[in-house]
Amino acid sequence: MRCLYLVAFLAIVITQSYNVLRAESASSDGFVSRKGVQFILNGKPFYANGFNAYWLTYEAYDPATRFKITYVLQNATSHGLTVARTWGFRDGGYRALQTAPGSYDELTFQGLDFAIAEAKRLGIKMIITFVNNYSDFGGRKQYVDWAGSQGQAVQSEDDFYTNPLVKQFYKNHVKTMVDRVNTFTKIAYKDEPTIMAWELMNEPQCKADPSGKTLTAWIGEMATYVKSLDSKHLLSTGLEGFYGDSSPQRKASLNPVAANVLGTDFIANHFFDAIDFASIHSYPDLWFPNLNETSRLDFLRKWIEGHMEDAQNILKKPLILGEYGKPSNTPGYTLAQRDAVFNATFDTIYASAKKGGPVAGALFWHLISGGMTNFEDPLSIVLSDNTSTVKIIGQQSRKLGLIGRRGN
Repeated sequence: MRCLYLVAFLAIVITQSYNVLRAESASSDGFVSRKGVQFILNGKPFYANGFNAYWLTYEAYDPATRFKITYVLQNATSHGLTVARTWGFRDGGYRALQTAPGSYDELTFQGLDFAIAEAKRLGIKMIITFVNNYSDFGGRKQYVDWAGSQGQAVQSEDDFYTNPLVKQFYKNHVKTMVDRVNTFTKIAYKDEPTIMAWELMNEPQCKADPSGKTLTAWIGEMATYVKSLDSKHLLSTGLEGFYGDSSPQRKASLNPVAANVLGTDFIANHFFDAIDFASIHSYPDLWFPNLNETSRLDFLRKWIEGHMEDAQNILKKPLILGEYGKPSNTPGYTLAQRDAVFNATFDTIYASAKKGGPVAGALFWHLISGGMTNFEDPLSIVLSDNTSTVKIIGQQSRKLGLIGRRGN
């Protein structure tokens, strides 16, 4: 019973703090915008040294576990991290956000509200993704299954990109998200400066059309739609960064062979005016399991540098490394190897940032708090462990912060 009283008391205190927040100002920060190949916040360059925390809404569903969100965001702030990437979806299943097309669990939505409100309070920007490519947490498969249950002649998950009803389901979800009014801050998501950007999908792929044309057409349609509802926020694709037919040399020299059938095209997919910045992910340990450690690090640098050149010269947009890390279950893994991955990533990004280049930051996969065993995986990082990797993360934050304060 004492625990219940404590939870109730904390809920009252948190609610009162958001009332004060609203009274003082709609936001202490402005919206992150884009000027050429750089992000801008309050008139100065903004760098996204940050992390993924896909679990925020799930854990914030229950008021008794919301302290985990507060703790992890406070830890992130103390290490100078500026951006959190999280899921704006959970389609069907346990603690679903969207229980059926157009139907939402209010308690789950309030979990996302809380995560955004805490990020706002602590000064962290957010990138929120609308749907998953994979069946984890529903994803494309759930949308297609919903359409099939309504009599649509769908054959595979790739019908997600072409079936009119499925596309309408997706648009309806986008509209619900951007129009949502946060129950803590009383600010609509589309008017919330804490949200830095939306992502169309986590790692979109379309194996049914390896040419990339189907996915490109879908991105063009959906990017235009998102911007018609919300012109204040930045928008990206959520792509891994694999090249397609528009860049045959890059495709041959940088793509893992297995990526050539995934139906993505880094240049074509990001070429739309409605797409504000480019997205890539990097997992050389998973893509090249037979390479040695030195070769994987060489690939990592070339992967970032190749996309950096194309973001600068072809797309003329900022670039974010939206996911990266070093799996601890890699054969022969050591902490020194993880440090080397983070150092190589940060050195490449800092070199670009220092000269005003397009690489605007990186978000490691993924951040959890100590004791969150249900979300531990070979890539998870706990900042309070204070490992050498954590110190490297903090150093990068300080270096990028100095560039931002100088305004280049």
